[in-house]
Amino acid sequence: MFHLRELNQARLAPWAAIAALIVSGCALPPGMDSSRAISPSVFIELPPPGYGTLHQDEVSILLTSGKLQILVTPLHESVTRVTAPDTYERLSSIAKMHQREAPEGEPQLFLVSFFTDEPAVPFVPEEVQFVSRGLRLRSSTITPVTPRWGEHRLRQRETEMAVYSFRGLVDLESNLTLVYGLEQTDAWSMILSRVQTERARARARARRKP
Repeated sequence: MFHLRELNQARLAPWAAIAALIVSGCALPPGMDSSRAISPSVFIELPPPGYGTLHQDEVSILLTSGKLQILVTPLHESVTRVTAPDTYERLSSIAKMHQREAPEGEPQLFLVSFFTDEPAVPFVPEEVQFVSRGLRLRSSTITPVTPRWGEHRLRQRETEMAVYSFRGLVDLESNLTLVYGLEQTDAWSMILSRVQTERARARARARRKP
């Protein structure tokens, strides 16, 4: 079985060069005066950037569909703030760039990665969907990050990535189901618990800073 840590290592190898180009092309989001951010359901008191410790795979949903491994990372500040500083820098830079390019409104953004151990495995980008509060939500736009995304076919042990925009309310503060084709996972409930715990710890770290 291909474990999550192994998947993350394989995925991040080609990602380093791509991330460097993305980050160099846009500044980081400035620090917020207020530590409160709005989620679809509640106000959340967020820690300042730089005090989280979680890795990207610890805040991402993994779904296996046949030979495909699909990793979905929320780019909302309520999630990215709890990641380690280098991870936060990378994810928030991607979010800022794609928010600027998105149509009017405040879409919710997710970084979606497809990976396989096998050669020539097809994937269907539009099959990545969410069920949130009983509603099935489809992406409004999909913006490729990797150059071969448009082929819709994976090479062996290569990753294809894109940023998905959802205009529906994908409620990250409650149970959430990730769907791809006939497969689905409710793993977000466990991830959310981890994120909420880390928020409290990061706020405590920030308060202890001289």
